[in-house]
Amino acid sequence: MSAQTTPATASETAPLVGLVMGSDSDWPVMEAAADALAEFGIPFEADVVSAHRMPTEMIRYGQTAHERGLRVIIAGAGGAAHLPGMLASVTPLPVIGVPVPLKTLDGMDSLLSIVQMPAGVPVATVSIAGARNAGLLTVRILAAGTDGLAASLRADLLDFAADLNAVATRKGANLRQKVSEVFAEGNGALRGSR
Repeated sequence: MSAQTTPATASETAPLVGLVMGSDSDWPVMEAAADALAEFGIPFEADVVSAHRMPTEMIRYGQTAHERGLRVIIAGAGGAAHLPGMLASVTPLPVIGVPVPLKTLDGMDSLLSIVQMPAGVPVATVSIAGARNAGLLTVRILAAGTDGLAASLRADLLDFAADLNAVATRKGANLRQKVSEVFAEGNGALRGSR
């Protein structure tokens, strides 16, 4: 990059993703989605939009998201977890729900609440505390387009998949090496007693 750079236009830095949660206490889980988006250079906004404590603002957020240039909403919620479904009911955008685990029921209540949406109001749902996958799914959704951003993201996702493959391949090689050392003939002492 040269010493002189052209400032980014507003459209290049305007958020494409809304990352919302029912409370700031959900951030330790939801931060993984932010990290995934940042890894791929996806601009996003983050906010607390509680379905139960601020329903008017939540409805307004969902209704205006597409008008503000957002293309995907990631919504994390614990307990009754109505936020993802309520947002999906008022926006034309894809909504990805992240069940946030709480002390009671360990997130199973959130998972079931988010995944059991009525026909016509779809919410993509990731695993309990699966915010990283929500971020990665968002990248894939944006990569499905036909614009330059989509093409760039597809290339980045192919590189990402190759990196995952390389890591898994190294882990397999390391495991095979350990097994061959421990179970090689004459290494019975390394295995310990059974």
